[in-house]
Amino acid sequence: MLDNAYVLGIDLGTTGSRIAVINSKKMILHSSALRYSTGLEKWEDWIECTSNLIKEIPILLKSKLVSCAVAGTSGTLLACKQNGKPLGKALPYFLSYPEYAKEISELFVSECSGSSVCGSVGRALKLIAQNGKDILLRHQADWISGWLLDNWNYGEEGNNLRMGWVTSEQSWPKTFQNLKWLKCLPKIISSGQVMGNISNEKAKELGLPINLKIISGTTDANAGFLAAFPKKSDGVTILGSTIVIKKIVNKPIIDKGISNHKLLGDWVCGGASNAGASVLLDLFDLKYIQELSTQINPLNSTGIDLLPLSRKGERFPIDNPDLLPKLEPRPVSDALYLHALLEGLAKIEAKGWEKLYELGAELPKEIITVGGGAKNITWKKIREKEIGIPIKICNSPPAAGVASIALQALS
Repeated sequence: MLDNAYVLGIDLGTTGSRIAVINSKKMILHSSALRYSTGLEKWEDWIECTSNLIKEIPILLKSKLVSCAVAGTSGTLLACKQNGKPLGKALPYFLSYPEYAKEISELFVSECSGSSVCGSVGRALKLIAQNGKDILLRHQADWISGWLLDNWNYGEEGNNLRMGWVTSEQSWPKTFQNLKWLKCLPKIISSGQVMGNISNEKAKELGLPINLKIISGTTDANAGFLAAFPKKSDGVTILGSTIVIKKIVNKPIIDKGISNHKLLGDWVCGGASNAGASVLLDLFDLKYIQELSTQINPLNSTGIDLLPLSRKGERFPIDNPDLLPKLEPRPVSDALYLHALLEGLAKIEAKGWEKLYELGAELPKEIITVGGGAKNITWKKIREKEIGIPIKICNSPPAAGVASIALQALS
């Protein structure tokens, strides 16, 4: 690859879109972010944020772009026509449909039956009930990649694990063979594959090179993992709306709530809790969280036992769709309450690493943290106390991580 070529990463998260341009040495040359004006379920927001961010890339950088890869929230599903035109709002990854539990259990073997890892199937069944079977079902990153290509045939494997794709076997489960809606699903390709060139119309609209290659990307959590550039001995925690932990392993680990991805030649295993920074922002605004954090002594313990979920249901380290949040008792002091919430989140993360260790993964020697929550030093110290492993903060945006996939595809 030419040394003066640049690549673009697009990362669509729960609350907004981010982009990064990196060079062949993985140096970040440009990055920016925008929040969705409405929310994750509105696909128009995905387009608006992504378009505006791309249009703001300096012309000299944009003219040298040779490839682009997209990451999106794992499990957010959109129904669209054969030409990619959406049929209403997307169903976000955190929505579940218990009324389809029986159908889902019949499709999957015991380790996946009832597990939220296969939660996209419930959303798929809901969308089919609303729109019929003559539709396409595409996860967020796959739909945006299709939007750039003007071709919605493909789906990246990591973004389709929750639909049931089995990476180790490179196939859908055998029970899918008789599915009446199998044709709604994409043709699966692995992360890092060239999908084609950007459509001429989209290149003109966004001011991008007409020969820009679109590369199959990954999930937003994997983008965060890659942005940390971890060693095999490192663990990575992504502190965003949810807590996600990931580690490079020698072989896939199979259990409820566990995902296994193939990224840049390595198996990456991990799990995602429904708990995270979103519960903090439900209770306090960001500026107040920062102010309260300075009043907390992270070496002390509150003695308050909380389970800070935003809503009913947990995926990891416990896979229990009926698990209820525990946000009380709430002390008079807001600082003490925030301290207890941060302790509760740290305990969830600690149990996550213990769970991976019990299943055969090595404990990390160091945990690299990315995402918005990584900036909170008080939370970092509480996490170190609860987990007992040194923690390092990484400020690289997840968009730089998915950009590294676009870079690797050209080498």
